[in-house]
Amino acid sequence: MTVRTKSGELFQSGLGAMWTAGAVLKAVGLFVAELLSSITNWFQTKPAWANLRVLEDTELKTTGGVHERYKAQALWQKTGAVVMVVRRPGSLLCREEAAELSSVLPQLQDMEVPLFAVVKENIGKELDTFKKYFTGKVYVDQQRKFYGPVHRWMFLSTFLRIGVWRSVWRAYRRGFRGNLRGEGFILGGVFVIGPGDQGVLLEHREKESGDKVNMLAVLKAVRKMQKDR
Repeated sequence: MTVRTKSGELFQSGLGAMWTAGAVLKAVGLFVAELLSSITNWFQTKPAWANLRVLEDTELKTTGGVHERYKAQALWQKTGAVVMVVRRPGSLLCREEAAELSSVLPQLQDMEVPLFAVVKENIGKELDTFKKYFTGKVYVDQQRKFYGPVHRWMFLSTFLRIGVWRSVWRAYRRGFRGNLRGEGFILGGVFVIGPGDQGVLLEHREKESGDKVNMLAVLKAVRKMQKDR
């Protein structure tokens, strides 16, 4: 009994030492990851506020069978709109955010505010798959005006940011899948634009891949739009 107890105590002690070493390694790993993220921030282009007049004059092309062209202003002039600026339609992170924005579409419809998305390029089947997650209309901004006024690029530094890996793991666990087809280094965002002269009521610019807009902030901006009509 005594030997058995002593061996048990030693075994428990060994587990405690292993747990402590694991906790230290985890802490060091998190520190290094946060340090790398901070370093990459130094090389990232800072966002600049969008120019509403530029957005209004941007030519957008419809996707699907018939390719019609519109001035973007026509999409929100009377009702306002929520606009998702898509980094890459095939990305599992963009698909996740598209699904979340689509989940509030019934509330937007109650307030008579449309939801639509802007992409940089029409790459065929990728848009068809994206539309399974996004229930609003999708337009192509070939001039990439919605991604400006300063394009913010993330190249290999994307893979050094712990926030990106956390977002990818979260989306993967939720069942989203994606690919790397198309241009995906220019960051996107989300706009809430009011009708008439209300202007841009919310402007969310991604700081990294997977930096999603706060849905409550979107609905709050839309409700403010309704009050100011």
